[in-house]
Amino acid sequence: MTRSAGEGDPVPIYADLVRERGDVVAEAQQAAARTQQQAAELLGGQPTGQQQLPTA
Repeated sequence: MTRSAGEGDPVPIYADLVRERGDVVAEAQQAAARTQQQAAELLGGQPTGQQQLPTA
C-alpha cells in the first residue's frame, strides 16, 4: 500500500515552493489571527475564543 502525502512525509514540491516564495499558508494563518485579535478588541475587548453570553 502506498502512503499519501498527509501521512507524515513532507511533500517535496511544497518544500521547494516554501523555499522559493515563503510559507504563504503560515503567513495567512498569522494574518487571520491578528485580524481576529483586532476585531475582538474593537468589538468590546473580549478575548479571542471566548463567547460572551447575551444579557437580558
